[in-house]
Amino acid sequence: MSFRPALIVVDMQNDFCPPDGSLAVSEGRDIVPLINRLLASRHFILKVATQDWHPADHISFATNHAAPNNKPFESFVDVQNLVANKPEQTMKQRLWPVHCVQGSKGAEIISELDTSAVHFSIKKGQDARVEMYSAFSDSFGNLTSGDGGVSHDLAKELAAENITHVYVVGLAGDYCVKDTALGSAKAGFTTYLVEEAQRCVDPRTWSDVKTALADGSVTVVSMDGDEVRRVVDH
Repeated sequence: MSFRPALIVVDMQNDFCPPDGSLAVSEGRDIVPLINRLLASRHFILKVATQDWHPADHISFATNHAAPNNKPFESFVDVQNLVANKPEQTMKQRLWPVHCVQGSKGAEIISELDTSAVHFSIKKGQDARVEMYSAFSDSFGNLTSGDGGVSHDLAKELAAENITHVYVVGLAGDYCVKDTALGSAKAGFTTYLVEEAQRCVDPRTWSDVKTALADGSVTVVSMDGDEVRRVVDH
């Protein structure tokens, strides 16, 4: 099969970047030169950016829950799978500061990122009832394209271009980058996560994240490795 790679740049948004982001990931801006180098490559068939695009009443926002169980980063709430009308399915949802509210400055992609080569941007997490770290599905595995959750069916978009390999970069490595990469592999694409081109909310978890990625058939690769050299212009 021919090599038809795609690049997914995850959530490089103002609210996820220092110094002013409401959910700033440490060193989040430091990865921009690496991502821009990838975006400049002529080898990618498709280049996609993702954005969290939350309504103000999103279930993951700590301010939308009653005290004392409403501490950002610390508190968890039980969430039901209401999107699929399966309330018996539940999961624990970590609560976050308000971030990436639809139409806000914080939801915009940072200006340093060269988006001129991006074919389209996916706005995800638009359903207030459920978290959506992955650009492929929400946290329950639902794809709510056209129903308020996400603006594109990413798996279909990639398949339409006969994509074979997917490279994932961006923020944050332990949440949206990880889950997007796992979603890509689950959708049947050979998937790489470029280690130097991500940063984590909690860098201490990176070893566990890499284990989860390996278990989900995602390969963590280096900017200096053969997989990236294959797609970077020299």
